[in-house]
Amino acid sequence: MSPTPRPIQPDDLFTLRFLQSAALSPDGRRAAYVVSTYDAEADEDRAHIWLVELEDGQARQMTHGAHSNSNPQWAPDGQTLAFVSTRAEKPQIYLLPVDGGEARAVTQLPQGVGADLAWSPDGVKIAFTAGPPENAAPNLSKPYRLTRHVYRFDATGYLDTAVQDIYVIDAAGGEPTRLTHDAAMNTQPQWAPGGAPGGERILYAASMLPDSFRSIAPVLRTVNLAGEQQDFSPHLSADWGYISSFAWTPNGDHVVFMGTPSGKPIGSKADLWVMAADGCSAPENRTANLAIGVGGGLQPDMPTALFRSRDILVTEDGATAFVQVQDGGAIQIYRVALHGPEVHEAILSGDRTCVPLGLQSAAGKLLYWVSGFNQPPDLFVSDLEGGNEAQLTALNRAAATEMARPTVEQLHFSGADGAAVEGWLIAPPHGEPPYPTILYIHGGPHSAFGHMYHFDTQMLTGAGYAVLMVNHRASTGYGDAFSTAIKGDWGNLDYTDLMAGVDAAIDRGLVDANRLGVCGLSGGGNLSCWIVGQTDRFKAAVPENPVTNWVSFYGVSDIGVWFAVEELGGHPHEIPDVYVRCSPISYAHRCTTPTLLVQCEADYRCPAEQSEQFYNVLKANGCPVEMLRLPGGSHAGAIGGKPAIRRAQNEALLEWMRRYV
Repeated sequence: MSPTPRPIQPDDLFTLRFLQSAALSPDGRRAAYVVSTYDAEADEDRAHIWLVELEDGQARQMTHGAHSNSNPQWAPDGQTLAFVSTRAEKPQIYLLPVDGGEARAVTQLPQGVGADLAWSPDGVKIAFTAGPPENAAPNLSKPYRLTRHVYRFDATGYLDTAVQDIYVIDAAGGEPTRLTHDAAMNTQPQWAPGGAPGGERILYAASMLPDSFRSIAPVLRTVNLAGEQQDFSPHLSADWGYISSFAWTPNGDHVVFMGTPSGKPIGSKADLWVMAADGCSAPENRTANLAIGVGGGLQPDMPTALFRSRDILVTEDGATAFVQVQDGGAIQIYRVALHGPEVHEAILSGDRTCVPLGLQSAAGKLLYWVSGFNQPPDLFVSDLEGGNEAQLTALNRAAATEMARPTVEQLHFSGADGAAVEGWLIAPPHGEPPYPTILYIHGGPHSAFGHMYHFDTQMLTGAGYAVLMVNHRASTGYGDAFSTAIKGDWGNLDYTDLMAGVDAAIDRGLVDANRLGVCGLSGGGNLSCWIVGQTDRFKAAVPENPVTNWVSFYGVSDIGVWFAVEELGGHPHEIPDVYVRCSPISYAHRCTTPTLLVQCEADYRCPAEQSEQFYNVLKANGCPVEMLRLPGGSHAGAIGGKPAIRRAQNEALLEWMRRYV
């Protein structure tokens, strides 16, 4: 007889296995994938490469040891994997024969290599990214001068020392050649397919441009093996908009990319575009009539594959692309025609998250990962119609049987203005309603919650709380009118949607109105701070890395100037009343809710001064408040950072809610 499943505990996080990435072999018969785990004792995460046979699901571990291996890429002949490993003092590229043998180092750069690498079509060379030579970077321990518009970036550091270039090295070894020599962050190198117009060249994304506040928006550029760089197309200049990912068609005739052109409100959907490889003609929008955006994702709280750029998978004939599309709280895989009439359809859907990873047209194989509220990501494979689906991995089978799972109830209700709003009540596996409940608010704010595994939710339900997730106004996946509705008006419709969700759950007898807590990260931290300045209905609040003062955020955040202007509608000197009205700090003196601020000290997105201001106002006005400081953590440091940071965040969140709710 099987033992009764037990409630999930905070340290169960360190027993889980996370799928990080995967690559399909050139013949479509095998997949290399990366599984990471937390080593809590060493305060590190470990990642290793596995190989699975698609025919029978047999898997074997390819790398071992107390280090991490990532981003496996198949050589064109399918005999070798190139990957990045931390087994040396700095990350380097290694080659591993898939049918047996030891890994061999290809690079030995003193500064190490970046995360990106790509084989040349003939399998002779490897393109990769790396930072500037150590003697070319400023010494930050001595005085130095800043000239960039954006001089530091979250989870990256000071850009003069952190930007990367494109390099090429022979797969057989030797000295690498540095192809780009500029001040941009050059990433995602992709070789032009053999025989493509323009000869042997590499397409890449150049971001963190020194003369732009919109530093995350990349420009597509090419470089040949002589180091000659140029913008890919005059139609995709630095002010075109935002491009999130891109890919050559297999014959090299076209480039496909996901992006949102400038001029649209922040939060607007991305579309799939195609343009000729010579870059001379304007890009063509292939999803103009699709109401929801391509490439959209849900907010995770584990180091999953969603942290990588969205893949665009193109069939061998260049006629069709497979991409992920967010539809409310689900991620579906769509098939999109690249030429002729605009045609797009979901081939993999349902109440779940499906993210494409690899495609082999001749074998008729589509590789992707799937997740749900109670299912951490696992690898799946189907045919190109979405049929004959098979699960390839069950990374957390043991945990699934040992730990009690919460139940999920979908909620549909109306916002204050009658708009349709979606949410979920994740109920504890034990106990009866009405439950003590935590309103957990997603960040972004142009993101969403939905059918994807979220450990904090599992942990809170294990402690007997229900968790309420609401995709309030500004959330993506519901059309542009919904996702752009708070421009210049933060704290209005987003706040009333959240309160309508709480009221709906109370009216249905699911939630105890006298035992409510609220928490959230980033945009969710902002709304947590906003809420406690507007109402006393919540017994506890745990805002994490919040925006509390738009005026100072404008001046100190790595995205402050462009993001604040886009979100609020102008610069602080142009609309000072809007900056004040939309800032939680303006109402903090009214707060009586016991509040625990959680702040990562190396957060350049919402720097510590945002939490510090809120903390001081609450202290000055007699509100119970504490602050947990997380040294070394970036904006999402409690998600993908050191295990000790995540443990401290989880334990503090649970302790504060237990103390007051």
